[in-house]
Amino acid sequence: MNVKVEIDANSGFCFGVVFAIQMAEDILTEEGHLYCLGDIVHNDEEVARLRAKGLEIIDHDKLKTLHNVRVLIRAHGEPPETYKLALDNHIELVDASCPVVLKLQLRVREAYNSDEKIIIYGKHGHAEVKGLVGQTRGEAIVVESFEELDQHELPLKVKLFSQTTKRTKNLYALKDKLEKEGIEVDFNDTLCRQVSNRDIQLREFARRFDKIVFVAGLKSSNGKVLFDVCKENNPNTFFVSSKNEIIKEWFNENETIGICGATSTPQWQMEEVRNAILSL
Repeated sequence: MNVKVEIDANSGFCFGVVFAIQMAEDILTEEGHLYCLGDIVHNDEEVARLRAKGLEIIDHDKLKTLHNVRVLIRAHGEPPETYKLALDNHIELVDASCPVVLKLQLRVREAYNSDEKIIIYGKHGHAEVKGLVGQTRGEAIVVESFEELDQHELPLKVKLFSQTTKRTKNLYALKDKLEKEGIEVDFNDTLCRQVSNRDIQLREFARRFDKIVFVAGLKSSNGKVLFDVCKENNPNTFFVSSKNEIIKEWFNENETIGICGATSTPQWQMEEVRNAILSL
């Protein structure tokens, strides 16, 4: 098929994920095995690649049974109880928590220690959000949608934080909604700029092409956010989690096709998708 394909130069791993994967690969090269608490990145194909090198993904229940081993903490970060458990079980933690997340955890903890009422805008059950709520001994209110506000008896003053990968416009809309309900909001824009800036960059990228193929893992919150950005700016946007999901009928002769992805999408995977399209 005669098409022109371009990969977005700004897509791919954020620095936090790059850092975590580099740490894992260095240890795997030396030792051939490493435990990782949760998927190191929300991308099944990248996880499979690292599993083949000796990375063993474990959950918190498994962690409780381990002693005298080395365990990687991924970029999403962990709540304080994980560090306490590691200390009790003589587990060496390789801490690859993203610096942006660690800074946010500190700010949430300081607010909690100051007896402030905290709302966290984020996805329920997400690893990063669990780490943030852990700074408040489970007392922070997590809001994933505006409708959930009705489920809580909110105080007259709150401190608002956000999971680092949420959409900028939604966070600011939540702030406005709280204020319209008469709540005083101490607002903290805790979005990762490397992620939120991609929102702006992707708008321009998506408009340049006849079709967009967005590559991301199905578990990626950031992937869902950025896919929506592409779809809003180019209705002819398709989501794939691997090259095997490419459908020939999506494309026509002489079209321009842009390939982009989430902060959890490896460069090699976008290249595979490009090659698959070119070979149709």
